[in-house]
Amino acid sequence: MNTDVETQIHASAIVEPGAQIGAGCVIGPFCLIGSQVRLGDNCVVKSHVVLTGDTIIGEGCTIFSFACVGEIPQDQKFKGESTQLEIGPRTRIREHVTINTGTAGGGSLTKIGADCLLMAGCHVAHDAIIGDRVIIVNNAAIAGHCIIEDDVLVGGLSGVHQFVRIGQGAIIGAVTMVTNDVIPYGLVQAPRGELDGLNLVGLKRRGVARADITALRAAFQMLAQGEGAFQDRARRLGEETESEYVRNIVNFVTGASDRSFLTPGQG
Repeated sequence: MNTDVETQIHASAIVEPGAQIGAGCVIGPFCLIGSQVRLGDNCVVKSHVVLTGDTIIGEGCTIFSFACVGEIPQDQKFKGESTQLEIGPRTRIREHVTINTGTAGGGSLTKIGADCLLMAGCHVAHDAIIGDRVIIVNNAAIAGHCIIEDDVLVGGLSGVHQFVRIGQGAIIGAVTMVTNDVIPYGLVQAPRGELDGLNLVGLKRRGVARADITALRAAFQMLAQGEGAFQDRARRLGEETESEYVRNIVNFVTGASDRSFLTPGQG
């Protein structure tokens, strides 16, 4: 175990040999820190937390009571191979959150970015890749192999199906099941996940220029009502737009995907 003199470890916590604990960390009572865990500087681990597996946690993270981080995947194809979990700096993991390492078939890595908030009871499965500043609200579940880009909000009690991609800045309403890809800045709601507009509130909060919001509105209308297949409409948008936000949607739609897309007005 590598620790710094400023680190505080409660007497009842178990830190296995080989664990690396950064400077200024605080580890509360009855925690278990596994031998392959690398905990960055100034992290706070509340009571009754399990950190295990080949897990790297960035500096300044806070992990609340009864979270289980770095346990093996809930995947019957997993055969004990060496896989990893990475969590970026300043991410907050609330009570009873579960996060699994990857699988060999999915790239061997589960990754969560910086400044995220995983609220109580939510789950991030194997091989999910989650960007920065993502918020996953209470009891939401992210299935295996999902990609969630920066600044996404997933509402409480929602479920994201395996292999789904959710584009930057999108918002998923509460109690929603998402079974297909969601375009950047999209607004998805209803029990079976319908693309119901743009995340205008999120765009305005981030200070996106009025001209870009206007361009996004026009782009959404073209995607909803234009001629041809959904991806053909997106390609035409790419030929016409000068907005980087619209270009982000175009690149997302024309990029590689293992699923189809949620389209405007269609679940």
